[in-house]
Amino acid sequence: MSDLSIKELASILNGTYQKGALASDFNIRNVAIDSRTLVDPVVTVFFALVGERHDGHQYVSELYEKGVRCFVVSHLPAELEEFGQAHFIEVKDTLEALQKLASDVRNHFDFPVLAVTGSNGKTVVKEWLFDLLQDQLRIRRSPRSYNSQVGVPVSIWSMQGEADLGILEAGISKPGEMRKLAGLIRPELGILTNIGDAHQENFSSLEEKLEEKLQLFENAKLLVFRADTAWIAQQVAKKFKGLSTRLFSWSIKGHQDADLLFRLEKQGQKTRIGFAWDGIQHQVVIPFCDEASIEDACHCLALILVQGWFSSVQTTGFEDLQPIAMRLELKEGINGCILINDFYNSDINSLEIALQFQEQQTSSSRQHKTVVLSDMRQSGFPPDQLYAEINRLLMLNKVSRLIGIGETIGKFRSVFQLPSQFFSSTQELLDKHPDNLFANEAILLKGAREFCFEDLAAILQRKYHQTRLEISLNTLVENLNAFRSQIKPGTKIMIMVKAFSYGSGTVEIARALEYQKVDYLAVAVADEGIELRRAGITVPIIVMNPEAHSFDAMIAYRLEPNVYSVEVFNAFYRAAKSAAVSDYPIHIKLETGMHRLGFSELEELKHLAEEVGGNDTLRIQSVFSHLAATDESLHDDFTKEQYTRFVDLAEEVVSRQKNPVIRHLLNSAGIERFPEFQMEMVRLGIGLYGVAATSAVSVHPVARWVSTISQVKEVDEGETVGYGRKGKVATPKKVAVVPVGYADGYDRRFSNGGGKMWVNGRVVPVIGNVCMDMTMLDVTGVDVKAGDLVELMGSHIHLTELAAWAGTIPYEILTGISQRVKRIYSQE
Repeated sequence: MSDLSIKELASILNGTYQKGALASDFNIRNVAIDSRTLVDPVVTVFFALVGERHDGHQYVSELYEKGVRCFVVSHLPAELEEFGQAHFIEVKDTLEALQKLASDVRNHFDFPVLAVTGSNGKTVVKEWLFDLLQDQLRIRRSPRSYNSQVGVPVSIWSMQGEADLGILEAGISKPGEMRKLAGLIRPELGILTNIGDAHQENFSSLEEKLEEKLQLFENAKLLVFRADTAWIAQQVAKKFKGLSTRLFSWSIKGHQDADLLFRLEKQGQKTRIGFAWDGIQHQVVIPFCDEASIEDACHCLALILVQGWFSSVQTTGFEDLQPIAMRLELKEGINGCILINDFYNSDINSLEIALQFQEQQTSSSRQHKTVVLSDMRQSGFPPDQLYAEINRLLMLNKVSRLIGIGETIGKFRSVFQLPSQFFSSTQELLDKHPDNLFANEAILLKGAREFCFEDLAAILQRKYHQTRLEISLNTLVENLNAFRSQIKPGTKIMIMVKAFSYGSGTVEIARALEYQKVDYLAVAVADEGIELRRAGITVPIIVMNPEAHSFDAMIAYRLEPNVYSVEVFNAFYRAAKSAAVSDYPIHIKLETGMHRLGFSELEELKHLAEEVGGNDTLRIQSVFSHLAATDESLHDDFTKEQYTRFVDLAEEVVSRQKNPVIRHLLNSAGIERFPEFQMEMVRLGIGLYGVAATSAVSVHPVARWVSTISQVKEVDEGETVGYGRKGKVATPKKVAVVPVGYADGYDRRFSNGGGKMWVNGRVVPVIGNVCMDMTMLDVTGVDVKAGDLVELMGSHIHLTELAAWAGTIPYEILTGISQRVKRIYSQE
């Protein structure tokens, strides 16, 4: 909500200012670096950043058409006269200019800044500190995981305003980067989370990486860190010896030199953290038992204690902490709605992010967007200015209706220019029977924790049984970017979303991928493509297994066929001529050794290529083949033979066309192992969903499969468990029943110890046969009760482990998860 004139901006950046003949003056309020996240173009300045795989200058014309009128560029457009209403600030390096602007903004902060760095946990620590302190401090924090050379400057711009504390993340991937971030952030307070292998490929050792990260805190007043790793504690002590930075260390392993000792007691899925402070014994409880969450919570607690912020509020606040990955949950709602839950914090920055996510997930057939919003606490702005800004954001994002909850937002109802309803409390809304208030719309629930929006969500969510598949859209994007880093600039990327996006949900995944500007989607059959088109997906879609009866529908929905035989070609050609289309794109499949679908006869291929090249009805958009064994090195010679044969056959097609033809051969494993075979496009499948063939690409499973315990019972010696009495009990056992079975996709091969699940910190075996709707676990010696969470697949039981136990491949596990299992989508 800051204003800066364009001339002031040019002066700060020391750039050459050029104004179009028809350009009018205005003040800058927003900074944009991504054409996809544009919200308010009229008051936005776009920095045309240049990277290894992108050049922001390519989007200047597109953004001008969308209404952007101020650009920071390193070179002016060739057709400058076409931008008569634009302002251009020309600089030598647009990234340096963005950082220079952030440095100037940072000069005007009148509140202390906390910087968080480390290999893992940065975002969790930042968000949990906000949750724990927001009722007593006005906090500004960086959005999402904005911690890079680009993200930090954008974060600093967004943090302007009155506050008691600012929190920024700082992340690096190679030497030399932290010095620049330190100059921008200039933290008074710091937290070092940990040092691990993330981005280790650019550092000679962990010690070098730690030295680089510690540069961030050289002028800080306080640094909080964990003392349990000896070499880290020693290097920190050495680094800051003689400097004014106060070091505050904590330990859970009884490290005697630590300033604070924590005692842990795990109780089911919770952990009790005890400690002494100012001579008084205290304890807090967190709803996690994994090591990473415990460490992150201890970082938060240590800072809160040393800063004198600890109170009874934090004691209960720790028990209410939520997994960050679940901050933005997308669920299927009642009455044809989609439901987006984001009710664990409430501030202006996270509202902008949530509105962008709502827009991303809103289909053309579900035009209505409703926002249920509570009072916003500790914003740093006067209420009239705050709610006027919220109204502006709602209008810009074309929200159809606002439902306000709380006394304060109700007082400013006159500010809102869209249809609105107001209630003093969530309970008052619940009393109005909200199940009748919503139908066929995208509902965003955005509120402070005290308003208990989870009660409203429970009513608006479509009811399913307890088993669910949690899909992280953040991880999906991270995996996509990991593979993108392996392909050459200019190489297109096709994403396989067939088979319900490998079990992850077609429409939601496709929307996320379209937002990431992938070049192509691929489905198995026409029905899958039609579903995407009806959901508003516009990216090109290829149908890999087209059937003649669906050709008319494919043409109507602009779906592009894989043509693998003369018969398919002739049938589609007839359908295309009947539909009177022209220049319709088709894709030619070549047989190179897989011996599945594809042309193998050279004369057939030449004849087809000449026929298409000589008519205006069809156009060969691409020619491709499928590699049989790229994930196994013993077949590398065969893979190279396939490549050679493909190049020769493809040339027979390409040379006979008037238009450029895309060639693509590589699948996920091929992208990793044969980068020299990339050509014009690659096809990404299982790698996107978290399975890599090598360590060259760091990916993580996007899905977590969980359920809950229905019942716990004691089984005596000599008894049996399950059908066929296969679960024989030699000694007394405790057995837990989980409501998931082979009808959900939990394979019968997991019966009798063949499979395992994770519950309350322990991996436990299946006992007896897997039933259609239930599976029994041997939880002897584990503290469990009905309602406890059980993980079938996730961070504790990897997808590849699950596949190995079943004697199959990850593809079968993912695609076999029944659609009756509820899919929940989350985005940070």
